Amino acid sequence: MAVEPAEILSHAGGGAISLAWLMIVLPLAGAAILLIGGRATNKWGHLLGVLMSVGAFVVAALVFLQLIGLDPAQRRQSVNLYEFIPGVANIGLLIDPLSISFCLLITFVGSLIHIYSIGYMSHDPDRRRFFAYLNLFVAAMLLLVLADNYVALFIGWEGVGLASYLLIGFWQYKPSAAVAAKKAFVVNRVGDFGLLVAMFLIFAQFGTLSYAEVFPNAAQASQGVQTAIGLLLLLGACGKSAQLPLQSWLLDAMEGPTPVSALIHAATMVTAGVYLVVRSGAAFFPEGSTAGLVVTIVGVATLLAGAIIGTAKDDIKKGLAGSTMSQIGYMMLAAGIGPAGYAFAIAHLITHGFFKADLFLGAGSVMHAMNDEVDMRRYGGLRKLLPITFVTFFIGYLAIIGFPLLSGYFTKDGIIESVMHHNAILGWLAVLGAGITGFYMTRMVVMTFFGPKRWDEKAHPHESPAVMTWPLIILSVFSVGLGAYLVLSNRLMVFLSPAVGRPADLPGFHAFTVPGLVTLALVAVGAGIAIAKYGRSEVPVVQPRGSFLTVFARRDLYGDALNEALFMRPGQWLTRLAVFFDNRGIDGVVNGLAAGVGGSSGRLRKIQTGYVRSYALSIFVGAAVLAGAWFVVGTL
Repeated sequence: MAVEPAEILSHAGGGAISLAWLMIVLPLAGAAILLIGGRATNKWGHLLGVLMSVGAFVVAALVFLQLIGLDPAQRRQSVNLYEFIPGVANIGLLIDPLSISFCLLITFVGSLIHIYSIGYMSHDPDRRRFFAYLNLFVAAMLLLVLADNYVALFIGWEGVGLASYLLIGFWQYKPSAAVAAKKAFVVNRVGDFGLLVAMFLIFAQFGTLSYAEVFPNAAQASQGVQTAIGLLLLLGACGKSAQLPLQSWLLDAMEGPTPVSALIHAATMVTAGVYLVVRSGAAFFPEGSTAGLVVTIVGVATLLAGAIIGTAKDDIKKGLAGSTMSQIGYMMLAAGIGPAGYAFAIAHLITHGFFKADLFLGAGSVMHAMNDEVDMRRYGGLRKLLPITFVTFFIGYLAIIGFPLLSGYFTKDGIIESVMHHNAILGWLAVLGAGITGFYMTRMVVMTFFGPKRWDEKAHPHESPAVMTWPLIILSVFSVGLGAYLVLSNRLMVFLSPAVGRPADLPGFHAFTVPGLVTLALVAVGAGIAIAKYGRSEVPVVQPRGSFLTVFARRDLYGDALNEALFMRPGQWLTRLAVFFDNRGIDGVVNGLAAGVGGSSGRLRKIQTGYVRSYALSIFVGAAVLAGAWFVVGTL
C-alpha cells in the first residue's frame, strides 16, 4: 500500500526543534555584523563567518536527532514564529525529513566551503565582505527550505538570487564578472515571475499559501488549474536550477570566486529548483500528470544538453558547470516520475553536493597552484605536484561517473532504474547521458593531471595549504560511501516518506540490471575514448577550430544566440517602437497642443492695442455677429 505524506502538525514546543530558527539567524547575524562592522572586522571577519555557518550545522544536527526520535507520523512539525500577512501566511518553519536533509547538506558542505575560503581568499582585500555574502547565501537558502508556506519560501528564493548576484559579481572591477552577475539576475527574474504567478493562482484557488492547508486540498482544484500551477512552479525551478530553457546564466556564473561556484552548484542555488518540485510534488506534480511529464522531459533534455556542453569546454570551471546542469537534470527527471523517484532525486542531490563541492574546490586548488589559470590546455602532469588535490579530485571524478560502489553509482543508477520502469525512452536517454559524462569527466582529469606539462614558465605548481586540502579530504570521504548508505535498504526513501510519501512497493537497488550494465559499458567506452584522444595524443595548447558539433558545444548549444534572436532583438525593436510612439505620439500630441495654445495666444495678443477705438470696433463687430446669429436661428 502506498504511503501518503503525513499531516503537518503544530509543534507543541520544547527541544531543538523550537530553536530551529537559529539555523537562519546565525548566518544572517554573521552577514549583518560583517557588513555593518566594515573594515573594523577585517582581521577576524572570516573566522566569524565560519563560526556562524558551523553553528547553524550544529543546530541542524540537534534538530535532526530530535526528529528521528519521533514517530514517523509526527515527523512533520510546523514551528510558527509570527503572523506575517494576516489571513494569507505566517512566518513559520516546517521541520520534516525533507527540509532537515537539505539543512544538513547546506550547513555541512557550506561550512567546509567557508573553511576552504579562508585559504583561497587569503590575499583578497575584501575577504570580510566575501564571507558576509557567503553567510547571507546560506541564511537565504535555509529560509527557502525551512519555510512552511510559499510566501516565506519566496523571500528565501529572492534572498538566494540576491546573494548569487553579489557573489558572482564579487570581483566587479572585471567587466565579465559584472555582466555575468547581471545575466544571472535577469534570467532568474523570468523564473521568479513564474513562481510568483503560481503563488497568485494558489491563493486564488485555496485562499492561503500555507503548505498545511494547500497540500491536503490540492486535489480539489480542477486538473487545468493543477497543471497551470505545476508548470509555473516548474518555470521557477528552471530558473534557479539552470534547466532548459533558462540555463544560459550558469556557465557565465563561473566568473565568481571558485568557492562561490562550489556553494552554488553543491549546496544552495541550483538545488532550490529540485526542492521546489519535490516539496510541491504530491500536490501539483502527481504521478501521471501533464506537469510531471513536462518535468521529466525538461530533466532529460537538460541532462543531455549539459553533458554535451561539458565535452567541449577547456575552462575547467565551465566544464564542471556543464556537469552540474546535467546532474540536476537527472534529479529533475527522477522528481518528475512521482513518489518512486523522489528519494532517488534527493539522494543524488545529497551525494552530488559532496562530490561536486569536492570537484569545484579541487579545481580551485589547481587554479590556486597555477596563478588562477583555468584553461586545461595549459595544465598537464599535475598529479605528482598536487598529490592531495589529485587524489581527492579523482575520487570525485569516480563518484560522478558512477564508478561501482561509489556514491554516484547508487544514486544515478537508481534514478535510471526508476525511470526505466516509468518510461523506457527517457531511461535510455539518461543512460546515454551517463556515457557522455564518462567522456567529458575523463577528458578533464586527463588534461589536468596527466600527460606532459603544458603550463607557462611563470607558473610554479604547488599543493594548497591544509585549510584548503582538509575540506577536500572530508568531501572525498563522503563521496565514497554516502550513496550506498542512503540507497541500500531504502534508508532515505523510508526516512523521507512522511514528507513526500512513497510507492506501495519499495524499489530497492539492483546492481546487475540490463540498463545498469549498459550504463557501465557506455561510461567505460566514453572514458576510453577520452583517454585515447587526450591521454595518448598530444594536447595542443591552443584550442583547435574543431568540427561544427564541437563549436556547437563550445557555444553552449547556441543558447545565447537563441535568446538573442527570440527575445533580445525583438525586445530592442519593441523598445524602439515604444520610444518612437512616446516621442511622436503621446509627446507629439501634448507638445502640439501646447504649441497650438502658445501660437494662438501669441496671435490674440496682437489685438490688445490699448486704443479705445479699436476696442469699440471689436465690440461693434461682436454685437453684429451675435445679432446676425440670433436672426438666423430665429428664422429656422
